[in-house]
Amino acid sequence: MSKISQQNSTPGVNGISVIHTQAHASGLQQVPQLVPAGPGGGGKAVAPSKQSKKSSPMDRNSDEYRQRRERNNMAVKKSRLKSKQKAQDTLQRVNQLKEENERLEAKIKLLTKELSVLKDLFLEHAHNLADNVQSISTENTTADADSSGQ
Repeated sequence: MSKISQQNSTPGVNGISVIHTQAHASGLQQVPQLVPAGPGGGGKAVAPSKQSKKSSPMDRNSDEYRQRRERNNMAVKKSRLKSKQKAQDTLQRVNQLKEENERLEAKIKLLTKELSVLKDLFLEHAHNLADNVQSISTENTTADADSSGQ
């Protein structure tokens, strides 16, 4: 025993068909479905919410059409200006970061040279200190030998 006993389809507007279904004895139910407008399926299916918005094609000479075109043109112009400004801001930020990077690299080179000079000074000082300690210990050893030999 089938739940659906009968289906009837009535053609609607803009490719919308309403399918009437009789389920048991509950009566007819209307279920909107998107169905291609033509038999070959070449038409565009339009959702019911958009059906009322596209009720009739606008005359290109009408005031409403001209107002819509003007608003659309203004919106497009605004969008393009905003996009252009964003690109300019990004380019400016890139240039700032490049300059900062160059400054930091120059600072790294300077600090590396300074570190190298300080290392050399430290090593020279440590070498001189080691020589002084060694000569002092040699003198002490010689002095001890002289004093014990007399």
